[in-house]
Amino acid sequence: MIILWMVLSTLLGLIILVLIIAAFTKKDYSVERTIVVDKSNEETFAFLKSLRNQDRFSKWASLDPNMKKEYIGTDGTVGFISKWESDHKQVGHGEQEIKKLIEGQRIESELRFLKPFPGIAHAYMTTTALSANETTVVWGFNSRMNYPMNILLLVVNMEKMIGNDFTIGLTNMKKLVESH
Repeated sequence: MIILWMVLSTLLGLIILVLIIAAFTKKDYSVERTIVVDKSNEETFAFLKSLRNQDRFSKWASLDPNMKKEYIGTDGTVGFISKWESDHKQVGHGEQEIKKLIEGQRIESELRFLKPFPGIAHAYMTTTALSANETTVVWGFNSRMNYPMNILLLVVNMEKMIGNDFTIGLTNMKKLVESH
């Protein structure tokens, strides 16, 4: 009986310790990657503002070729929504809505994840002309992990995990834009 009490006390102590550490751990994280595309800013931005085009270069879209997709509104405009539903654990269910467009410069969207874990993230893509036929593209993402799940930010490197996926997506996008 004493051994059982000691085991339970130790487990309870560990749980309390984790909850205390989580209370002082950051909750917000962000990721950003950059690539240079050998096309004009105008052509590059026109391609990027279409959420349907993201399906052609995003790593996540390529993980499940049987993903169910639904589109609401006019693509490339504020308010357009792209919904997805997948049984793949890295894809899940959710939707992305274009929230703001600054023509030729910036696209902002809100990602609403429904499954496997609910959450909201804010993504953006910016384009900057380097020359008449060269454009810098930045893809960024900001999100929050609520308490006590934020303890995972101590052991999971979101910068590397999501950043690698952004790098793959940007490389795919560069090939698509430059081939047109």
